Amino acid sequence: QVRLVESGGGLVQAGGSLRLSCAASGRTFIFSTNTMGWFRQAPGKEREFAAAITRTGGNTYYADFVKGRFTISRDNAKNTVYLQMNSLKPEDTAVYYCAVYTGTKYEYWGQGTQVTVSA
Repeated sequence: QVRLVESGGGLVQAGGSLRLSCAASGRTFIFSTNTMGWFRQAPGKEREFAAAITRTGGNTYYADFVKGRFTISRDNAKNTVYLQMNSLKPEDTAVYYCAVYTGTKYEYWGQGTQVTVSA
């Protein structure tokens, strides 16, 4: 098992920035050898994909609604993946989750961190 813990969420005004972190512990080779993703779930809505990064960081993928504003990165030496969020909008308000993609599905999930963007 690998344990994922997100942090860095909070309350920010529209136009502001936050940097989310997701730290892995336990069987960290699961983290370092797999693609990592960030998802979010707004109140009353389904969880949606935001961004992903391959195991070496060589490729990144973004949902259209975050392109140009969010940047995903990882530091395998620290077993941590990051999501830099700039130009935040009220509609970015959600619980943000990180997860490990083990080849067929996102299998391991963190508990989430709340991001609230005020107008």
